[in-house]
Amino acid sequence: MKTVLMVAEKPSLAQSIAKILSRGNMSSHKGLNGACSVHEYTGSFIGQSVHFKMTSVCGHVMTLDFIGIVEGRGCDYIVLWLDCDKEGENICFEVLDAVLPVMNKPRGTEKTVYRAKFSSITDTDICNAMNCLGEPNRNEALSVDARQELDLRIGCAFTRFQTKYFQGKYGNLDSSLISFGPCQTPTLGFCVERHDKIQSFKPETYWVLQAKVNHEKESSLTLEWDRVRVFDREIAQMFLNITKMAREAKVESVSKKEKAKQRPLALNTVEMLRVASAALGMGPQHAMQIAERLYTQGYIKNFDLKESLRQQTNNPYWAETVKALLSEGVNRPRKGHDAGDHPPITPMRAATESGDGWRLYEYITRHFIATLCADCKYLQTTISFIIGPEHFTCVGKMVISPGFTEIMPWQSIPLEESLPDCEKGDVFPVSEVKLLEKQTHPPDYLTEAELITLMEKHGIGTDASIPVHINNICQRNYVTVESGRRLKPTNLGIVLVHGYYKIDAELVLPTIRSAVEKQLNLIAQGKANYQQVLEHTLDIFKRKFHYFVDSIAGMDELMEVSFSPLAATGKPLSRCGKCHRFMKYIQAKPSRLHCSHCDETYSLPQNGTIKLYKELRCPLDDFELVLWSSGSRGKSYPLCPYCYNHPPFRDMKKGMGCNECTHPTCQHSLSMLGIGQCVECENGVLVLDPTSGPKWKMACNKCNVIVHFFENAHKVRVSPETCESCDAALVDVDFNKAKSPLPGDETQHSGCVFCDPVFQDLVELKHAATRHPMHRGGQGKRQGRGRGKGRRPGGRPNPKRPKDKMAALAAYFV
Repeated sequence: MKTVLMVAEKPSLAQSIAKILSRGNMSSHKGLNGACSVHEYTGSFIGQSVHFKMTSVCGHVMTLDFIGIVEGRGCDYIVLWLDCDKEGENICFEVLDAVLPVMNKPRGTEKTVYRAKFSSITDTDICNAMNCLGEPNRNEALSVDARQELDLRIGCAFTRFQTKYFQGKYGNLDSSLISFGPCQTPTLGFCVERHDKIQSFKPETYWVLQAKVNHEKESSLTLEWDRVRVFDREIAQMFLNITKMAREAKVESVSKKEKAKQRPLALNTVEMLRVASAALGMGPQHAMQIAERLYTQGYIKNFDLKESLRQQTNNPYWAETVKALLSEGVNRPRKGHDAGDHPPITPMRAATESGDGWRLYEYITRHFIATLCADCKYLQTTISFIIGPEHFTCVGKMVISPGFTEIMPWQSIPLEESLPDCEKGDVFPVSEVKLLEKQTHPPDYLTEAELITLMEKHGIGTDASIPVHINNICQRNYVTVESGRRLKPTNLGIVLVHGYYKIDAELVLPTIRSAVEKQLNLIAQGKANYQQVLEHTLDIFKRKFHYFVDSIAGMDELMEVSFSPLAATGKPLSRCGKCHRFMKYIQAKPSRLHCSHCDETYSLPQNGTIKLYKELRCPLDDFELVLWSSGSRGKSYPLCPYCYNHPPFRDMKKGMGCNECTHPTCQHSLSMLGIGQCVECENGVLVLDPTSGPKWKMACNKCNVIVHFFENAHKVRVSPETCESCDAALVDVDFNKAKSPLPGDETQHSGCVFCDPVFQDLVELKHAATRHPMHRGGQGKRQGRGRGKGRRPGGRPNPKRPKDKMAALAAYFV
């Protein structure tokens, strides 16, 4: 029997498809990679009985490579169920590159690769897709390859240069990465452009003539001036004076016209993101994540209109509207722009109320029902008046049929003051004429919804990447999200954009990216050559990059005005080993040390606190040590600023602290403070934290495992002796007499923290990555475990991992 491998983009999607096609008669187990499940069943394929294996991709999001172990070994056919967009086509070929070499070779010209096209996870759609299999689109995949390579190479070149250049000069940029992106930077440009308009705006005073007429007892009607406004005070006063002379307002004309407010177009991804931000207060990235979850869980995306409606007949919020539609007949949705990648977003099945997921689902459902409703119809009445020589108007609207606004009440026609019944020639007494002084206002900062509209208009990003670009400029501290989800550029964002304009405006304007996107679309359509587009675009940006590097002084002039140089930033902390003067600790991202005398900057570990470590010095370079800590409950370790940036030994890498230093005799090194191999990771060593008393702990120098022991001990020292059973370093513990937990009146004891029965109840795992089932609650007691033999630098034995790791861990968590 032949085997068919089927691959989806997400584990939940794979399970849903397999369940539909196997009609629930399938078996499931973890795959070879230990992460993605495999669902197996027997069925029919191209006229023969076959064995199906359904799984999903793993590792695509974070890396460009798939792991070596794949499920396709020995399979005869492959069916690709990846998302039906360009990115999905691209992943198709990544899967094929990994799977085809290990599949069985086809006979002659036998077709072995198939592509499923589907728009929803319904029984009908999935079965139809399985019965109408096609082939993956190579051109669409190449267009994604081109975009990825262009964005990566261009972004990396500019980002690396400007990050290194500016972080080496200024200390208060407060951004760990001064990034550039072909889409990200024009996105920021839109925000700064609006900021510049606000800053350069000069308010103007203008005057408006307002009149009121009586149409019933104690009731008046406000009229709007046909001239709208004037900007000259004297002229406005003249109009007021001549209008005040008239006592009556004469009706010039009355017009009544039936109008319609059209129901909404079918909802697409970009419009959903706009609404989520403007109406629901959700950021685009958050809204996209919720929408993806609703999709994979089967709540949205379907194309069977009546079936989708029937799913909503029991919802108390819109049941009556839905039942009426099913009874009276639905209206076909208006035809909007077909983006090609995705069908309209519609609800697939009923959902219950719960948090942001429900709020987004509720809007999607209401929008979907509204597309099938009738238009809102209303009667608009316009009455034109003349008061003296001036003309005025009032407009009223009366709803005839609410149509779709019943389900979307926020779109309803607002209730207005009723207009009087009148005819041409009727006269009304004027109750008031006055002059209103007003001022023009600057535009407000861009909302996320407005920014999404601009990005879509100029072809910046795709429906999937637009939220990512907006999220990036927020995370990089280029803009902040203010009330109303308005995007206010920071000083850094403003200076960067102004600098790009000063050097090369095309780096920030949307024009060049729009042109690139058009070329990428031509690749997808098979009308342009992938290699030629790639080389041509890279050549353009290569020239721009070199010009940018040569002209960076122009941007630097702007930076000098807004930011402080490194020498004037931060506070003195530790002494430089070269000049023995104090280096300054710069806390703003990325935190670092700077010696103004030597003009040297030393990077530090991030996301923690840095303080001086007892004024102790590194024996190799005489730099004062500093202590990094992630908090009282987390890890801490000392480090030498120079060694951290310039590893002193071949077996050390940049970014290592004293807890990984292999110096044979330094009192702070791994050789002197290392106790035993980590219980969790492959290469880590548990190292005593000498600063942790009286709540002593040892922590892995690779992962986040922390072992607390010997609380209230006066002293804890790592002995040069080793355990005969496990080869871990012994520990000398000295307790205060009043708080000693040792048997009898003992206050001192030496032994192995893993094997010594006296220490058994004094060792406790407080924090660890929960990779193993015995990590219940993240803590447990430790007993002994076997060790192999080995030597560490400085002569101390190097504990080896036992062959039976699981048995050792089980022994630990008795």
